[in-house]
Amino acid sequence: MIIQEYCMYCGACAGVCVADAIDVQELKIVIDDEKCTKCGLCIKACPVAALSLE
Repeated sequence: MIIQEYCMYCGACAGVCVADAIDVQELKIVIDDEKCTKCGLCIKACPVAALSLE
């Protein structure tokens, strides 16, 4: 889950995603739920805590 109002669109989450499930678009982050393995690496990489597994 992405908390859009916190997200800075920095791409840190996409950079660590081993499943290539995160796409950084202009003013939007898209997570492909079918590809996501729920490993949590993106949550740890996010500098503003804009991601969660909920």
